Amino acid sequence: MNMETFKKQFDLSNKVVIVTGAGRGNGLQIAKDFHKMGSTVYRIDKKIVNLKKKNLIDINLDLSNLSQIKSTILSIYKKHKRIDVLVNNVGVSISSKIPYDIQIVKKTLDVNLLSIIEISYCVAEIMKKKNNGSIINVTSLGAHQGFEDNPSYQVSKSGLSQLTRAMAKDYGNFGIRVNSICPGYIKTNMTIKSYLNKKKNKKYKNRTMLKRWGKPEDLSGPCLFLASKLSSYITASEIVIDGGWLKNGY
Repeated sequence: MNMETFKKQFDLSNKVVIVTGAGRGNGLQIAKDFHKMGSTVYRIDKKIVNLKKKNLIDINLDLSNLSQIKSTILSIYKKHKRIDVLVNNVGVSISSKIPYDIQIVKKTLDVNLLSIIEISYCVAEIMKKKNNGSIINVTSLGAHQGFEDNPSYQVSKSGLSQLTRAMAKDYGNFGIRVNSICPGYIKTNMTIKSYLNKKKNKKYKNRTMLKRWGKPEDLSGPCLFLASKLSSYITASEIVIDGGWLKNGY
């Protein structure tokens, strides 16, 4: 592949991209980097500060309100007549003295799994019209390993991991690819307490092979790759971005 062909395969300009949970942290960085590549990017979050950048469009929406998802997606489609990429980054982790409280479980699943099923279905049905599209789900180490006192988060992320494979199977005939990325410990507002705790910081850092925490920027490259034609034969797959946490042999 010559450089000119490579550039064309990696070209994301004029793509219509939706990134959920993009008000801050990983989602914000992913949205910004798609924007830098020339994509028209819709940031969806329930708390969002307008960055006032051309082709970076903000939608305030609580995705746990499932009834509003379809109308929101249709409004984007009506404006552009297509949706090319969906990054399902939205996620919550709710701390509780009773982690198995069914209300905590329900609130977590509403955002981390049910909202993603709804938005992914709406977007995939639109992508079918063009026989093309890329859906990228953001899972977690919690989809693969047991962590204490947070069962609902782990259940939601393991469910999302399986949703990736299910949708890849159901929509592959329509040229739609569905993959996931699995972040390790990334320094964001969600993990800042652990990051600032010297004991936990050192423990998590030393658990990786690279001996460092991840940065939101570490997630953007794999997302851009999975959205581009360079990954046109990849679906139902997961890219683990954890500094070697899962495969560390001790």
